[in-house]
Amino acid sequence: GWSRSPKRMAGVDAHHGAEGMTRLLGASEIVVCLVPLTDETRGLFDRRMLVAMRPGALLINFSRGPVVVTRDLLQALDAGRLSHAVLDVFEVEPLPEASPLWAHPAVTVLPHISAPTDLHTAAAVVAANVAAYRASGRIPAGVDLARGY
Repeated sequence: GWSRSPKRMAGVDAHHGAEGMTRLLGASEIVVCLVPLTDETRGLFDRRMLVAMRPGALLINFSRGPVVVTRDLLQALDAGRLSHAVLDVFEVEPLPEASPLWAHPAVTVLPHISAPTDLHTAAAVVAANVAAYRASGRIPAGVDLARGY
């Protein structure tokens, strides 16, 4: 896994920062992108990052479309640098009919529903947040406007 700052999780080889990202990309057969869209992540997967990926790797983007530079992704796929891309989000949404992503043999376009909401687990999260508020009088942590997520 990768994050901006150091993290420790049992059973997870955790990387952080620019060097950690490069190490992770170079070692991973499948990269699943789940970062928020911020000024720092817009265009994160550009030519430089795609070249840093392990040859033949697969990229899955379930985050936000502008995190991946479509032109650079298509070039990496056409050059055989990456084997496949699974995309649930796009730089322009809805994805225009004329987009080359629709017909590219190494791209799977998903209908922008990477996962349905499970009512039971979603309700449990809401109930836990309400209980925490009632117990402390403080709203549980949410969006950090300074970070952008």
